[in-house]
Amino acid sequence: MTAESVEQPRWPMPPLDGYTVDDLFTLPDLPRHTELIDGSLVFVSPQRSFHFTAIDLLVSGLRSTIPPNLKVAREMTVVLDRRNGPEPDISVVKATAKKGPDQTHFMGDDVVMAVEVISRESESRDRHTKPHKYAAAGIRHFWLVDMANPNYHPVVQVYELALTTGTYALTGIHHDRIKIDVPYSIDIDLTAIDKL
Repeated sequence: MTAESVEQPRWPMPPLDGYTVDDLFTLPDLPRHTELIDGSLVFVSPQRSFHFTAIDLLVSGLRSTIPPNLKVAREMTVVLDRRNGPEPDISVVKATAKKGPDQTHFMGDDVVMAVEVISRESESRDRHTKPHKYAAAGIRHFWLVDMANPNYHPVVQVYELALTTGTYALTGIHHDRIKIDVPYSIDIDLTAIDKL
């Protein structure tokens, strides 16, 4: 078999000005969980067990005390602007933003809180790029979740948007339990990940 006989994947040529959210929703055969960052399509690598287990723990905990005017969603695109459609691991959205079972995205204005669980392959995007985008879009609350060694429990860094600077300010780091009152009353035992 020669190099010429191996069929290479055919990727679409990016538009000169980059992709738009319209492209994100209409291009055929994009891999699941493809994100749009600054007009570029970002494909997500397979996730480690910690990543989806931490998401399960947090989604369950967030839903257990959520008020009726809010909803929790996992892994849904959030349209921030024409060239940015990231997919937070978890979003807390206004209840009115949930439109039905065929819905594929939320608008940034409807997101109250975005949560990113750090993945090795996307650590820079999770720590820097996406929080910057969320803050610029006016999303008031942001959590960054990392794995603590040696016990492999989630550590949750909680941020709130500083309206005077338009950037996130760290309000707390939570190791074994997160118990806070904003954006609503939340109490999650982070060590319960061992039971999942």
